[in-house]
Amino acid sequence: MKRSLSTRNLFDMRLGRTVQFQNPVFEKAIGDAEMKGIWLIYGPEKNGKTWFTLQLAKDLATAEKVRYISAEEGTDKSFRDAITRAGITPADRIVFDEYMPVPELEEKIKKYKQQRIIFIDNLVVYGDELKGLGLRQLSERHPDKLFVCVGHEERKEPYPAAAKMAKKLAKVYIQVRGLKAFVVSRFAPQGGEITISDDMAEMYWG
Repeated sequence: MKRSLSTRNLFDMRLGRTVQFQNPVFEKAIGDAEMKGIWLIYGPEKNGKTWFTLQLAKDLATAEKVRYISAEEGTDKSFRDAITRAGITPADRIVFDEYMPVPELEEKIKKYKQQRIIFIDNLVVYGDELKGLGLRQLSERHPDKLFVCVGHEERKEPYPAAAKMAKKLAKVYIQVRGLKAFVVSRFAPQGGEITISDDMAEMYWG
């Protein structure tokens, strides 16, 4: 059983590691976020989710080692094209994996402790494994890791059920639509809007 905390205990708690952004647009929209817990990125198909997610992974990899699970697309040509489009190069500190069962993923998380940011793309593939409280329990077993999860959208809400739960648990969630990312963050009350591609967003939004 976890012990209760007084108000003084709360104020005396040491601040953990925070996410370091390279791009000031990310920093302004997301804020001084702790490097732990769950973030969610979701939106309709073919609206720029993977593009945005890879841009975010590249930015975070400037300061931290990143593991990216491409569970839906795998590592075929279409995904490699997306990596190039996001500006990722061999110099970026990102390790890519295809789908692996959660126990295998946890083994890698434990083995490669320096990889503190884990992208799970996406929760449709992990829906059965991380449904209910599965995602929360995964995060609690690795309290020094940040899990950035990707989900689809159905009727303007995250899909599947694991993504809906992720939104409830997330301290940062980002809806991607029409090559723009709309950020809601507990670390930046004003949130923000991030354009993924100026030209293509202009075509979508007119």
